[in-house]
Amino acid sequence: MKLITGNAHPRLADDLAQELRVQLEAAEVASFADGETRVHIPGDLRGEAVFVVQSTGPPVNDHLMELALLVDAARAAGARQVVGLVPYLGYARQEQRGAVGDPRSAQVVAKLLRSVELDHLVTLDLHAPALESAFEMPVTLLSAEDVFVPHLTSWVTRDFSVVAPDAGGVKRAQRFATALACRLAVIAKQRPKPDAVAKTEVLGDVANRVCVVVDDMASTGRTLVAAAQALREAGAVEVHAVFTHPVMAPGALERIASAGFKRLLTTDSIPASDDPRLEVIRIAPLLARTVRYLCGEPTDTRIGSA
Repeated sequence: MKLITGNAHPRLADDLAQELRVQLEAAEVASFADGETRVHIPGDLRGEAVFVVQSTGPPVNDHLMELALLVDAARAAGARQVVGLVPYLGYARQEQRGAVGDPRSAQVVAKLLRSVELDHLVTLDLHAPALESAFEMPVTLLSAEDVFVPHLTSWVTRDFSVVAPDAGGVKRAQRFATALACRLAVIAKQRPKPDAVAKTEVLGDVANRVCVVVDDMASTGRTLVAAAQALREAGAVEVHAVFTHPVMAPGALERIASAGFKRLLTTDSIPASDDPRLEVIRIAPLLARTVRYLCGEPTDTRIGSA
């Protein structure tokens, strides 16, 4: 088994290599003078299973092209199998056409990875799990619940509620609520008529309760901020936020921090800010268990779905 990485998240790749007790293989990833990505793998990968560590966070297009070229370069170096370890998969929010003339960008990404003969994709908290069907290769969907729940257990009191910030996050919040044996609430938005301001309400009793909002990512932060406001108006005494991918567009962290969350918890699926207001949990142990599982080694936990 060989492990290589692009420029998207070398710290995660180093952490994973230490967990697996292997050395990262050399891979040259740079740019030509005109900005085109240049990739070269100098080592001999003949007959090897190669794992490419490359989240496709900002700048998404650069990191996506690096991933595709690394997979193709590994093939050229003789790899018998190439697995993409892509904790954060860019474009996964664009899996449907919003209007006539819009692309299904997520499916385009799936075609790109198929075209370079990626054998297996491993990703974490895919924004739209149904997108798995767009990939012709096997996909292992990991859940950050596996790293969050042990940490959250120490937060739980008898007055604790898990909250879905919108209808799309209900299944995720249900899993957390079941694992933590606590109540579930949902933030619902209703528009009385087109273009009218959305009315936000909380489904579930959160009065005098400690609430944790769980989401797959924080990009602009507006969804989390709206959830915090709705929960306080409904009587919550304390609000926390847990999100898998710290995408964090400019200004997002300040926006979220100003909403009065007591704690903000995320993972290092993509490089996270060193801001002390943000608690970051390592995913390297989860990825290491997945790699061992895919290599046929015994593991102490069930690994995702394939």
